[in-house]
Amino acid sequence: MARRGSTLLPFHLYLLLLTILTPKPSSSAVEDDVKCLQGFQKSLSDPQGTLSSWTFANTSVGSICSLSGVSCWNDRENRVLRLQLPSMSLSGPIPSSLQFCPSMTHLDLSNNRLSGPIPSSMCDWLPYLVTLDLSSNQLSGPIPPDLSNCRYLNTLLLGENSFSGAIPNSLSGLDRLTSFSVASNRLSGPIPSSFASDFGSSSFDGNSGLCGRPLGKCGGNGGLGRTGLIIILAAGVFGAAASLLFAFGLWWWFFRSRKKGANGEGWVERLRSHRYAQVSLFQKPIVKVRLADLLTATNDFDAGNVVDCGGSVSGICYKAVLPDGSALAVKRLRSSSIGVSEKLFRAEMVRFGQLRHPNLVPLLGFCIAAEDERLLVYKHMPNSSLASIIHRSGRTGAALDWPGRLRIGIGAARGLAWLHHGCQPPFLHQSMSSSAVLLDEDYEARITDFGIARLSRWGSAESNGVGDAGAVSNALIDGDFGGILVMCHRSMRAILSRLQRGMCMLLVLFCWSWRRGRSRLKLLAMLMRVLRGIWLIGSTGSLGAVGSEMLLTGCYVGRDMMIRSCGSWRLRVVAWPPRPGRGIPCIRSIHR
Repeated sequence: MARRGSTLLPFHLYLLLLTILTPKPSSSAVEDDVKCLQGFQKSLSDPQGTLSSWTFANTSVGSICSLSGVSCWNDRENRVLRLQLPSMSLSGPIPSSLQFCPSMTHLDLSNNRLSGPIPSSMCDWLPYLVTLDLSSNQLSGPIPPDLSNCRYLNTLLLGENSFSGAIPNSLSGLDRLTSFSVASNRLSGPIPSSFASDFGSSSFDGNSGLCGRPLGKCGGNGGLGRTGLIIILAAGVFGAAASLLFAFGLWWWFFRSRKKGANGEGWVERLRSHRYAQVSLFQKPIVKVRLADLLTATNDFDAGNVVDCGGSVSGICYKAVLPDGSALAVKRLRSSSIGVSEKLFRAEMVRFGQLRHPNLVPLLGFCIAAEDERLLVYKHMPNSSLASIIHRSGRTGAALDWPGRLRIGIGAARGLAWLHHGCQPPFLHQSMSSSAVLLDEDYEARITDFGIARLSRWGSAESNGVGDAGAVSNALIDGDFGGILVMCHRSMRAILSRLQRGMCMLLVLFCWSWRRGRSRLKLLAMLMRVLRGIWLIGSTGSLGAVGSEMLLTGCYVGRDMMIRSCGSWRLRVVAWPPRPGRGIPCIRSIHR
């Protein structure tokens, strides 16, 4: 109940100064104090007869100072200093006649039966109150905020009553207060922070509605009122929503940054920071080529310049048009597909650049722009890949003729055979597919992406490398080449069905013309067309059968693809030029 650490003027010194500085009371002031006690006696019920002993027949100086419970400033004047009437069973409201005792400093009416509210003018009546003890009564109503006007209060005891409402925040201004209690009332609401720090929980116990320190709880709401709960719930919901939005924004920024860094403009920005990097070309040009030239030629690797130059698993290709009009294909290798050091990468690129064959896409150079950026420079193939041509012809109806398809298949076979057996030590492609077969301006087959698998994280130049053909499965070597032959055959089935019907009509027309005696030269030309159609159908079916058996059995490529053994099939591949300048590569014989 006591406030600790307060520095107060000693009470006796305070009384001495007040006695000296207070002017001598007039006769009217003396009469006011008598009137105060008379009104007090008449306002309250006194079952014990304590107030009945008060007599006012003699109003001489000091006459009231001998009344029970009354103390005066001195015996030579009728000025009430203290009124102490505890445990007298007094009942009734607090008398308003107290306003006639303005010099009173102590009022103790504890342990009585007083009722009603505390008058809001109490501190106007008794401005010099130092002690106010109204505990253990039946007082009710709110605690008046005007009690803060009793600025000299050291003790304020209002416990064990029926006060309701909140503790006025204005009472925090009573900086002289050392003892305070509102225990065992019906108060509610938060305890002012200054009271929470200066007084213990015993000053507030017995009020189910009070909350906050030092109680720590408020009824059944865990120390919170309805408004406080609503505010905290709203703040929690808002905080959770803000946290989710922040987390989503952070995830979105991180996702976009990764996507931008991998496929968007982020890697282009990294390339710009290395724009003076040298592009290593195997055929030394007159003018050195730098990365800045490739950036300009590809319009900063714009998506509109993406071209088909092999499998997209290893990287994306961009068409680069140099100032002299020549076209190149620049492939950006995916960083996830590179698993070798820079030194080994340079050595492999030098070896790839030495591979030259009419059925291979030549590697012209490379560039190491940053730690994880690798660019390969190829000769541009204007007619895209075999896969694109076949799928496009299937959609548009404009298909390659059979000799062209056969020439592409034989060209791919020659290029693959040269990689396996034409160079020392041999090369294994390991990612052969129709996407790895590009077509030049004459629709000749050119194999690309050879050796890229040697640089992958799941392989190495040692295990996938040179001279290791016997250790790698046959299906890994050229199983996909059989798929290329099957694709060429299947894409011709619609044409072959129409060709068969046309051949039947030609054969009927030939027989009819022969019997009619038509020109022998015209009949011979018609017969040649029939025989050529029969050869076309036979070679097409045989090629499809060879490709299918290659896929099923996984058989491997022979020495130079001139004689090809696969299961029960023998394939002899030669160049067969019927006329000079119109050479059509064909399958001379396919038989079991």
